[in-house]
Amino acid sequence: MRNGKHFIYALICVSLLLSQSTTVLAEDEVTLAGVMPMTGFFGFAGVEGVCAMRDALALAEAEGGINGKKIKFVIEDGQYNLDVAMTAFNKIMATEKPLFFFAESTAMAKALAPKFKSDYKIMLGSTSFSSELADAAKNPYAFVPGPTYGDMIGILVKFIAKEKPNAKVAFFYSDTEFGKDPLKYGKLMCRKLRLDVVTEEMVPLGAKDLAPQIADLKAKDPDYVIFQGFLVDPVPQVIKACRDLGMTCKFMGTFWGATKIILDKLGPLAQGYMAVNPYMYWWNDDVPMIKKIRNYTETHYQGVKYRDNFYMQGFLNTLIAVECLRRADRAGRLNGEGLVQEFRDIKDFDTQGLSAPLTTRNNRFPVARVWASNPEKGIYEPASDWIRLDRY
Repeated sequence: MRNGKHFIYALICVSLLLSQSTTVLAEDEVTLAGVMPMTGFFGFAGVEGVCAMRDALALAEAEGGINGKKIKFVIEDGQYNLDVAMTAFNKIMATEKPLFFFAESTAMAKALAPKFKSDYKIMLGSTSFSSELADAAKNPYAFVPGPTYGDMIGILVKFIAKEKPNAKVAFFYSDTEFGKDPLKYGKLMCRKLRLDVVTEEMVPLGAKDLAPQIADLKAKDPDYVIFQGFLVDPVPQVIKACRDLGMTCKFMGTFWGATKIILDKLGPLAQGYMAVNPYMYWWNDDVPMIKKIRNYTETHYQGVKYRDNFYMQGFLNTLIAVECLRRADRAGRLNGEGLVQEFRDIKDFDTQGLSAPLTTRNNRFPVARVWASNPEKGIYEPASDWIRLDRY
């Protein structure tokens, strides 16, 4: 994502984000803070996420803030580099007293979660859907804004088992915390559902030479290949290479592989590609919250015609934070313990259609659907209804 309209758009958004003041002068205010990858390898996604957070907070302010309290938002660029991100976190915590903090990655969130339990005692959200972060006993102050990566793999393999019993499955994942997180659970689910895991291909993030992994995929001849631990690249490259070799397997991704960018890069080759997404898309314009997002974007971002799922994740993350803050404030316990309790008590939370109604299960919301690509339209369409793992 270093060229063309996406790169130019990212530069414009970074300029807007860095130029917007977030300082609120009123004493009666609530602070939220975060470190996001606004530059670097995943900068294009981080910029969308930060825009979403700002927009969701602006809409919350317009609706009365936190029961009349103003909202302050502090953000730093972590570059998707743990050392840089932790330095930025320490900088924020030295000068601010946030009640909610958003981490830029699985690695950062996992590094912070024990500190939040022992020292900071504030709520920790992130871009991650890590199973470890959803463990309420181990990480009581962390939460996942949807199903975990393991849940998503579970949703995919349940779909596979129904579509093709005894299918052969391959996992293709990055050598990162992000990539490795759901693999153990994914293999367990495959055994349980009598699916045959024929290979596991691990690649370094940003690797250019994928010939050995692609050759191994060809040799093992899976029916389905599940990607995990990537945002865009190398997913289109792998699919193109496999099709060039005559492979007819189906390709699938978890949330970060549910982006429209992959469809745009693949064109007709996107036929058959599927992904898990717990949120609705920009083109689902009959959804009340999508209408609100589109109207706000049209009014405040001249020239922006689309928001990807990276944006929707940041927006939903912030909706949850605002809801917990409002509930805790009304209950007279606007602190970490109060926020944790309010989060755990969420039941059938109405996101105005941005997701299914949300009910907390062990620090996450295990509900999503499988979406199938429509290359002619360049969009994803539902391939399943909402699948709620807590009901199985």
